[in-house]
Amino acid sequence: MSNITISKNKRTLLKDSKPFFYLADTCWSAFTNIDEKEWVSYLIRRKKQGFNTIQINILPQWDRSVNDFQILPFLIKDGIFDFEEIDNQYFVRAHKMCIIADQMGFTLSLVLLWSNYVKGTWASALDKENNVFPEHLLNTYFNQVLRYFDEFNPIYVIGGDTDFPTSETIKTYQSAFEFLKKHSPHTLKTIHIKGRFDEIPAAIIENIDLYFYQSGHNISYPEMPYSLAEKFYTSYPPKPIINSEPCYEQMGYSRKVYGRFKQFDVRKAAWQSLLSGACAGITYGAHGIWSWHDSTSSYNDQIGETFDQPMVWQEALFLPGASDYGYIKILTQLLDVHDLIPNNYLLLKGDNSIRVASTEKKDLYIIYIPSSTTINLATDLSDYKFIMLDFDEKNFYQPEVTFDDGLTELSVIGVKQDAIVLARKN
Repeated sequence: MSNITISKNKRTLLKDSKPFFYLADTCWSAFTNIDEKEWVSYLIRRKKQGFNTIQINILPQWDRSVNDFQILPFLIKDGIFDFEEIDNQYFVRAHKMCIIADQMGFTLSLVLLWSNYVKGTWASALDKENNVFPEHLLNTYFNQVLRYFDEFNPIYVIGGDTDFPTSETIKTYQSAFEFLKKHSPHTLKTIHIKGRFDEIPAAIIENIDLYFYQSGHNISYPEMPYSLAEKFYTSYPPKPIINSEPCYEQMGYSRKVYGRFKQFDVRKAAWQSLLSGACAGITYGAHGIWSWHDSTSSYNDQIGETFDQPMVWQEALFLPGASDYGYIKILTQLLDVHDLIPNNYLLLKGDNSIRVASTEKKDLYIIYIPSSTTINLATDLSDYKFIMLDFDEKNFYQPEVTFDDGLTELSVIGVKQDAIVLARKN
């Protein structure tokens, strides 16, 4: 099985010792909601679009869609999970799904303990079913995870959508890290923190191999994709950084605010993340895929962050933003980019949503401009060649560039939505 490791630069990933751009799709509810034929159809589509990783919750996603096809890992007793009664058939089926994904070349990114299963977290406080995993049964569950999934060398995501409000919460996650470090030392481990969160306890930092942050789905905080990337890049020990949950395409704004994230929004979040320090990869999500919603499904839009109703998965699978994410991976490969250094300090004129990054050698600059404008950069790029990609028209153009007294003025006028400008040294 292929193995994911950390690059020497401590900012990016390798797969079988070759550069690996983590391009994940979010399919949290795969093991509970998807039958085998649907699974194969889904993977074929995502592989065609360039995705190489699938993010899955091993346990049932607490806010998933509930449809006619549903398999659970534990028996239910008095309305809640009986964690002492593991249904091995659930794990046998999930293992078979992983075999299919692995044979198609996908890396698996598997969440062990979503926050609603851990005492003290924000989600467990809201979970009316009170499905907190008993501490004395955790090792039994961890052994089950290793038995069925470790052969795939997954990235183990110890917690999902979590915070760290109590010492008991931290201890639960620490015990999981320690168990997996002892029994699966060859795999990478991380933790998927809740939206807009940027504080990870030192005890957890010591155990993780890469940072997963979540810019999330709240329309009131549009700066999260780049501000969180900057925070992890500048304030924590060097490790690969990934925005593992930017806004999902066609997801309703959280807290029942009216409106939905569109193709432009998810593309903007991706480029802002990558050019602000989170250059190890990016994760895409579609509202209807992560919860696996079909025509028979019910969906509780009052739980958690209270999102509006999803699309059916057959339609969500063809949302256009997914192809934009695949294009990002292809472009980084064509440009032979293996690390990007945030350079927004060079931006003298322009909104902070515009992002500037370069390669370490500064032989290539990438500038993302969400809306048509003119910017000034505090560097002389007169010996660089410029090309602009207009994302709305999917065409390349020559931007207007002038140089004066060590400064570069870049005019991107007439673009209907967003664009990137590439400046490569002659």
